[in-house]
Parts: sequence; structure tokens; C-alpha cells
Amino acid sequence: MSRNPRFRRLRLRNWKNFLQVDVAVGNRLFLVGANAAGKSNFLDTFRFLRDVALPGNGFREAVLHPRRGGVAGIRCLAARRNPDVEITVDLEGEGGVSWRYEIAFHQDNRRRPRIRRERVSRSGEALVDRPNEEDAADPERLTQTYLEQVSVNQPFRDLAAFFGSIRYLHLVPQLVREPDRSVGRTNDPFGGDFLEQVAKTPERTRTARLRRIQHALCVAVPQLERAARGAPVVECRPCVGIGRADRRPRARPGRGASASARPALSASERMDDFLDAVEALLEILATLACAAFLFFLVGAFGLLFMLAVWKSVFG
Repeated sequence: MSRNPRFRRLRLRNWKNFLQVDVAVGNRLFLVGANAAGKSNFLDTFRFLRDVALPGNGFREAVLHPRRGGVAGIRCLAARRNPDVEITVDLEGEGGVSWRYEIAFHQDNRRRPRIRRERVSRSGEALVDRPNEEDAADPERLTQTYLEQVSVNQPFRDLAAFFGSIRYLHLVPQLVREPDRSVGRTNDPFGGDFLEQVAKTPERTRTARLRRIQHALCVAVPQLERAARGAPVVECRPCVGIGRADRRPRARPGRGASASARPALSASERMDDFLDAVEALLEILATLACAAFLFFLVGAFGLLFMLAVWKSVFG
């Protein structure tokens, strides 16, 4: 297994609100859609693979997790002819090594999840193809994947470890700013321990990641204030009036001043600036969404008014 595998393709059948999906996955994948369009359901595929591969979890626990509700909660309501839920992922690593993992499952007459098919291949060579003769002799074996069993996954254990390393984040700004709401939680996908995880990250790695985030924010919204002043990455025009009201004022040099003349900020202050920039970006996006909705309402009322006038004049 290469050191940096990447997902390259995802195929779904009967997964939640998706009857059939075949998506090429690049280095970056952006999902855009209205509420309840299925963005979270799509991402939950990767979280499902992680839950299957994580030690202490497994296939049964992943399917019966409360947020999924068993096979009946996962299976697409439009599934008719083929009721099996199917997931296929293709991965590519350094050196041209390619992997494919397939899993299909259903539920028996006691509503227990059962594996219908599981396949693992590396560069076209089949490593696992289930059900096999052992599964036919002992059907209870089909309640567990080979992916989760240490005794049999040695040829593709790196793949299992990669699935187990997947992280799902859906950060809620209020929880990030007020971590006391999530005391005791670890690896909270909603950001309850996000700042703690950032603090534990090695300084070089943390700085590199913050610089990349800073650059992306400044490219997306040039008016945003620099997210981490003092790091010579990219100069952005300062934004006026955006930020927390309780932030203490700081003396700032003019535009002509060099980066070295800027006051040195502590890690917590730089993190405050970063959170302010993210919050400002979210506010801008929310404002644009509200404006689009208002335009829609104005257009709708205008159409109704014209219809009323037409009816009153022409009967």
C-alpha cells in the first residue's frame, strides 16, 4: 500500500436516497446542493467504511448505528428489483498501485444485516471473493467482513488501516468557540474538541495547514482579513467591520508596511483571527443565500400580482 492513497471512484447502489451513483473522485471534491439533497448521505459512505474498519466496531455495528437505522434505514426507498445495498470504491496510490473494495449487503428474515458479497483486489489481482466455500459451510460468517478481521486481512491490512483513518468533520462554529458544551467528547465530528486537536498537532504540521486554509480563504473572499497575520503567505486587503465585537483592538501598520513590522501574535490570537475569518465567510454565504431567497419571493409575488391584474381587466 502506498503512503498516500486516494479515492478515485465511488459507486453506490440503493444507498439512502441514491438509487445508483458513479462518481469520479479527484484530489478535491465539492458537494453543492439544497437541504435534504443527499450531501451528508453521500459523505456517510466514507464514514461507513471507517466504522467497518475501526477496531471495536465492525460491519454489524456500522449498519445498526442509530444514525443509519439498520439495513431498512440505509436502503433506498426506490429499490425494487435488486434490494441489496452496494458500495464500491477504487483507490490509487504511489507507484501505480490500485485497490478496489466492494461490499454488498441485505437483511435476513430476522432483520439482521448479512453480507451478500465482499471483494478486495490489488492492481487487478483478487485477494478476497466472498461468499466462499467456508461461508457456505458456516453462514454465520457472513455477519462479519474480512476487512474487520485481523486474522484474515493481513494481505490488505493497509487498506483497512486507511479506511480506519478516515475523519468526518462537520464543524459547528458555536461548538468550536464554546468547547465547554462538549466536555469529555473525543474526535467530535461537530468540533467540540477541535481546538484541542489543533493544539496537539505538531507545530510544523499545524502551521502548514493554517497557511493553506488562510490562502484558500483569501482567494475565495479577498475582502477577508488575513486569517493568521505574521505568516508571509499571501497579502489580502483588510476587511473593515468584520470580526468579533469583543476582540481587543490592536495597532496595525498601513498597507505599505512590511510583514515583519506587524505585531507578533500568540497562537491563541492567531486562532481567534482564523475563527473570525471563517465566521465572516459563513455570514457572507448566509447573506447571499438570504438575498437569493428574497429575490425569489419578490418574483413570486410579482407574478401573482400580474395574474390578479390580468384577471381583473380581462375577466
